[in-house]
Amino acid sequence: MKTSIFEQSSDILITCAPDLSALTGREINQLSIPIKEILPHGIVVEGTAQTAMYLCMHLRTANKVLFLLKEAKADTPDDLYRIAKKIEWDTLFPNDTYFSIDSFVQNSTIRDTRFANVKCKDAIADYFVTKTGKRPDSGPLRDKVVIFLYWRESDLSIYLDLSGEPISRHGYRINPWKAPMAEPLAAAVVMTTEWDPSTPFINPMCGSGTIAIEAALMGIQKIPGLVRKEYGFQHILGYEQSMFDAIKNLALNEVKSDLPFKIIASDHDQRALDAAKENASLAGVEHLIDFVLSDFQDTPVEPGQAGVVVLNPEYGERLGNEESLELTYKEIGDFFKQKCGGYKGFVFTGNLDLAKFIGLKPKRKIKFYSAKIECRLMQYELYAGTKRVVFKTVE
Repeated sequence: MKTSIFEQSSDILITCAPDLSALTGREINQLSIPIKEILPHGIVVEGTAQTAMYLCMHLRTANKVLFLLKEAKADTPDDLYRIAKKIEWDTLFPNDTYFSIDSFVQNSTIRDTRFANVKCKDAIADYFVTKTGKRPDSGPLRDKVVIFLYWRESDLSIYLDLSGEPISRHGYRINPWKAPMAEPLAAAVVMTTEWDPSTPFINPMCGSGTIAIEAALMGIQKIPGLVRKEYGFQHILGYEQSMFDAIKNLALNEVKSDLPFKIIASDHDQRALDAAKENASLAGVEHLIDFVLSDFQDTPVEPGQAGVVVLNPEYGERLGNEESLELTYKEIGDFFKQKCGGYKGFVFTGNLDLAKFIGLKPKRKIKFYSAKIECRLMQYELYAGTKRVVFKTVE
């Protein structure tokens, strides 16, 4: 019998948003896993399915962890079928397991990606019928075995998606409230602030709490795998619960019980705070966050600290409109100047024209994408005392 992929090494592709690849690479380096190649939408390492399992549970900024099964040249759907049918699928999962196909396809012979998915699904089903006399069930759900098909021109790669549901879903956000920031992006924002967990973290306009929750998880070194319970690798032959438990137990030993300062998360809408509390409770960090019902200007900020203040205001794309938001952005600048001296201030926005109304000169502008909207994380050094000269108006 073929060696289990939990023992057999192959390329592992960790996908992420293009603007997050540097941070995802940093996370992988911190796990002491050598990087083999950096691609526009991901990072390649080499290892077994157990390596992939470790990545699935630890990474905060990634989307998927894909274990390479086959690379080949394929020009037509018949080529795809032939190549896929040669893979020994019965060594990967049994014929009574549900599977689904996900894909990225850019091939001149394919007008509808779903057709490529069906050809791959048929190849797998026919393989099992020939081999075992029975075909597994398949469909759109991603809660069991997931195969990922990458087919660009004649380059075909077939992967097992060991994430199952994308690991960008960290498993705690049951109440998203309005226009929530994706968990990997929120984690990336916190990482980019270079927040020192021995100092305060303030998150006015917290919405459903994603930024504050990701900060709390990082502050106590709690990995996403201690929150999320279900992954694709759990349905692959060779998986043993003891593998999962061993990684969890090692990670649990690293988790801190508390932070020197409570994270402050405020919002003017009680419904948003209720959602944030619910999400924080599921993430196991509600005790680390003080949720405050207030306008952002009234958020309690302890003076004289060298902490971080992060705001994610509306920016006129899906919520509100630009004209009514100009005053909000001006008031953010006033809030920074009047209450946040000594802190590092950050504003995440998809509208640079509105950002000008903050009236402060940013030290850095870091590009990110929220869905397809190009955004910036603007950093402001908010010196206290005699260095208030930094608060000059931007022309």
